[in-house]
Amino acid sequence: MNKFLIIGLGNIGEEYKHTRHNIGFDVLDAFVRKHNGFFKNDRLADIAEVKWKGKTFICIKPTTYMNLSGRAFKYWLDKEKIDIPQTLTIVDDLALPLNKLRLRGSGSDAGHNGLKDIQLILGTDQYPKLRFGIGNNFPKGRQVDFVLGKWLAEEQYMVNQKIVACGDIIESFAAIGLEKTMNMANNLSFT
Repeated sequence: MNKFLIIGLGNIGEEYKHTRHNIGFDVLDAFVRKHNGFFKNDRLADIAEVKWKGKTFICIKPTTYMNLSGRAFKYWLDKEKIDIPQTLTIVDDLALPLNKLRLRGSGSDAGHNGLKDIQLILGTDQYPKLRFGIGNNFPKGRQVDFVLGKWLAEEQYMVNQKIVACGDIIESFAAIGLEKTMNMANNLSFT
């Protein structure tokens, strides 16, 4: 199958733009822009269709807010008749250092509310995820402020490098599959 559903997790609204929690949106914006696509508002999500080397990417940014991401995921999965292994969910991850990305074919929600909702609605944690490390450089009790905060000026260069790498990973995932792409993606380290 040459059709893929790419889900970038984030929250709609100006106050969430370019925050750590919205990195899924930022990655998809960059990926769609790279392929001269554009997003339009549709049911439960902003959606863009990108074609590349015979592959079609249905890229969605849910407009349901993070905690209800599963509704948009399931709706577009069914509407586009895409199998779960042909999906890739891009999400921020506190447990990963800022210089890392982690690609897996399955895995727990790790306390992430967006992933928790997707898992609940799909009834499984067996769906591919690209976790974007955001680090955990915050004082005790300030996790929400950190996650919903903007990148620091000194982090921005690395974040931009990782956003570009995520675009390459999406293409690789479609071209050579999850396993081979995992070997490449999980060994990347950014400076």
